[in-house]
Amino acid sequence: MEKNFKIHTIGKATINSPLDLSKKRGDKIFNFVTENEKIIYNIFYENYNKCLKKNIMPLYMEKAGPREQIFFNPKNVKAAIVTCGGLCPGINNVIRGTVMTLHYFYGVEDILGIPYGFEGLNSSIGHKPIKLTPDKVKDIHEFGGTILGSSRGAQDVNDMVNYLVENNINMLFAIGGDGTLKGADAIGKEIDKQKLEISIVGIPKTIDNDIDLIDKSFGFETSFDVANPIIRNAAIEANGANNGISIVKLMGRDSGFIAASAALSMPVVNFVLVPEMNFQLKGENGFLKSLEKRLKSRKHAVIVVAEGAGQHLIKNGKTVKDASGNLKHHDIGLFLKEEIQSHFKSIKQEVTIKYIDPSYIIRSEKANSSDSIFCSRLAYHAVHGAMAGKTRFVIGVVNNIFVYLPISEVVKKRKKIDLEAGFWFAVLQSTGQPFNMS
Repeated sequence: MEKNFKIHTIGKATINSPLDLSKKRGDKIFNFVTENEKIIYNIFYENYNKCLKKNIMPLYMEKAGPREQIFFNPKNVKAAIVTCGGLCPGINNVIRGTVMTLHYFYGVEDILGIPYGFEGLNSSIGHKPIKLTPDKVKDIHEFGGTILGSSRGAQDVNDMVNYLVENNINMLFAIGGDGTLKGADAIGKEIDKQKLEISIVGIPKTIDNDIDLIDKSFGFETSFDVANPIIRNAAIEANGANNGISIVKLMGRDSGFIAASAALSMPVVNFVLVPEMNFQLKGENGFLKSLEKRLKSRKHAVIVVAEGAGQHLIKNGKTVKDASGNLKHHDIGLFLKEEIQSHFKSIKQEVTIKYIDPSYIIRSEKANSSDSIFCSRLAYHAVHGAMAGKTRFVIGVVNNIFVYLPISEVVKKRKKIDLEAGFWFAVLQSTGQPFNMS
């Protein structure tokens, strides 16, 4: 399906920005970003050559940043921020950055925090909005979680749009993952239909790093940073016993980026199992035989498994979904532990197995330094886009540059590890596990 990166706008931006920025190079003052500054999506030479030969324009994205002309008069802006879905390091940083940019750069005085996700946009539930000020948010980056609370599950789109209209909100920043972004786009579509002047902005939040098109989502780096010493300690446990095995289960419902990155950052891991792999337990090339060989040569093993890995191996016929519509996975960690115990018992080999699941500890951590910087920059660019009258977009980094992308494009599919790409090859080189266990 052909991609379309054109950003929706509410109307023509005709108001001079209050930001005292430059319009020329060389004066050592940051310049306004113009609408002509485009970023090529596919940077490979092959694509460039193809476009050149066919005399066609390559696919491009809008560069994020402050515009000289904005759509909203800052004096009349009433903004709202909502956080949805599971917890993730950095949510409070994004809230703080959004409030500070609205207040100090654009002079917006009226900023609301919507409590408990999209529930807070349903008047009948009765959650009261929270007034957000610089004083209220100045220290929240020191803590994990979200000061606004969160929830999963959809609400009626008309109810949510009515809430925005009744409360005179003309700018909504939705911080969340795939489900949240789909919900935000649905709100944006209804707003377009009713010809309302309300900007809907998505700030991608998923600890799994599975939002398509963008380089990474906030909280991801913190997640494998926090997992790093846990894996190190798991390796110490495994080393402390003859035929010691440590299993560490990490987040990753559909994509294994955390497990793979954690293993690369702490290179004591011998096996990484991710949802993208169609590995088998039994047989000459199966995981259990590979684990046997590892114990025979080194007397210990460390296994990192993503929560969504190996679901094809667990057969009980039940399919359950959570409130967000995500498939609830079976516990692959406990399943692996039992299968490993059973296998080595059958061949009369004694093993010591330690199973560690630090998922809730990791997702409740505050953002590390790198994520903290990233969260602030995402917030700044989100506000600049909204003030310029752009809507139904997400802010993200592509090819290491901050850009605006239509929500509709990033939610078409989940980003997954390409098992033929260099990243996964680096993981295989680090762990020494077989290229194929099927």
